Amino acid sequence: MVTREEIENLAALSRISLTTEEAEKMRGEFDAILKYVAAIQKIPSLTKAGRAPITTVNVMREDANPHESGVYTDALLSAAPTREGQYIRVKKIL
Repeated sequence: MVTREEIENLAALSRISLTTEEAEKMRGEFDAILKYVAAIQKIPSLTKAGRAPITTVNVMREDANPHESGVYTDALLSAAPTREGQYIRVKKIL
């Protein structure tokens, strides 16, 4: 449990001024935070439980052989409702 003196010491180190009411409110908030941290620390981690740690795996494809530029351009442009040359024409939005 955090004492009011500790809160006042932290406030002095932080160069902030606290009223007695604010110090008491901060004391309650610090107690709630410390209880939460204590609860989290009780949760066994995967390595403590004897299991292998979680590893990250890259699921993205390699960019080794990209398709040739412009292969799909005509197919995409032909699917557009209106076009102007090599561009898709869209409604003007202001």
